[in-house]
Amino acid sequence: MTAQTTSTVRPWDRDAAQVAADAAGLIGSAEIGSTALRRYLFGLPGVDEVGAKGRAAQLGTRSIKTTSKAWALDMVISMIDLTTLEGADTPGKVRSLVAKARTPEPGDAGCPRPAAVCVYNDMVEVAVEAAQGSGIHVAAVSTAFPSGRASLAVRLADTADAVAAGADEIDMVIDRGAFLSGDYLKVYSDIVAVREICQARAAGPAHLKVILETGELVTYDNVRRASWLAMLAGADFIKTSTGKVQPAATLPVTIVMLEAVRDFLAATGVQVGVKPAGGIRTSKDAIKFLVAVNEVAGERWLDPDFFRFGASTLLNDVLLQRQKLATGVYSGPDYVTID
Repeated sequence: MTAQTTSTVRPWDRDAAQVAADAAGLIGSAEIGSTALRRYLFGLPGVDEVGAKGRAAQLGTRSIKTTSKAWALDMVISMIDLTTLEGADTPGKVRSLVAKARTPEPGDAGCPRPAAVCVYNDMVEVAVEAAQGSGIHVAAVSTAFPSGRASLAVRLADTADAVAAGADEIDMVIDRGAFLSGDYLKVYSDIVAVREICQARAAGPAHLKVILETGELVTYDNVRRASWLAMLAGADFIKTSTGKVQPAATLPVTIVMLEAVRDFLAATGVQVGVKPAGGIRTSKDAIKFLVAVNEVAGERWLDPDFFRFGASTLLNDVLLQRQKLATGVYSGPDYVTID
């Protein structure tokens, strides 16, 4: 790795030529091919699995109280991608989700809003209309989510449909089969092709979150390699999971990914975001992730532009804890809506 640069580049501000140039510079080859990618990815330092788990356990013991806890709870809310990804989703459910995002705590104008709502492609237009004027982003899962098992043409059409419907964030899944079989160039090329569609959005680039589905990657070394591969291809965020596979977002895996984005910034000057998704349901757990963000990657990632939580029920618990902190008592079960 090179010494950390003084300036920071937002990944979505780079064009395709800049992304390719950064990748070529890192892998040491003008041609980004299978051999060069494999050599580079297998040259990354190995992950100490015991060390990663130990660090996660140690960070999880930190006690955050009073004013620091109040700040952390508000920060968590501002980082949530409020999500519904069920086959039974209806326009009414999506509108209710957006309404909750617009006014998480009625009567408290100081309560922050979630960063985004995340929905299936066919619900993007509904979400965009409901979120209009709120500043809440609309994210769409794409590329044959959650399996990714479709032709490239279908996956690209899936992405184009979401962008055309108004999505300003795209959460794509990688081809885990290709990755696990060692076809790194295919995974790289897929991400580049999806990013091209995101960059062509008329209203400005749609931010691209690349889902690694870490529960299927088997080893922490694979998580590190997949993280770097996604960043080389131009990911704006690297995301742990679809939420449909277990284990989903674990703290040790997220630490490995935070180390990757930290080191990528040091090597290139480009700051890539991280999104753990799936299984983070309580404010206590979410705050552990914030501690890890601060201590592993650094304070500059404590920003919704560079760290998100993919969650469907986390917001409810954070609102309950926020109310408890303000009043000293827990509200009744009907204080928050249950989606």
